Amino acid sequence: MAYAFTNSKGNKYFLHKRDTTLKNGRTQTIYFFAKEVKDGSLDEVPTGYEVSESRNGLPVLRKKQ
Repeated sequence: MAYAFTNSKGNKYFLHKRDTTLKNGRTQTIYFFAKEVKDGSLDEVPTGYEVSESRNGLPVLRKKQ
């Protein structure tokens, strides 16, 4: 079951992860939210991160302080 976040407007978003290769050859992990479950969905928030909501209601993943 994918991790779901419901924003203040009542919209549900699901957390996903994708590994991408940068131009210099380094691999970077990208976390993003989508309205439907796709490949790469995560069951929980990664350790050291928390979910917050931007001004316009979109969920974002940020490092804990």
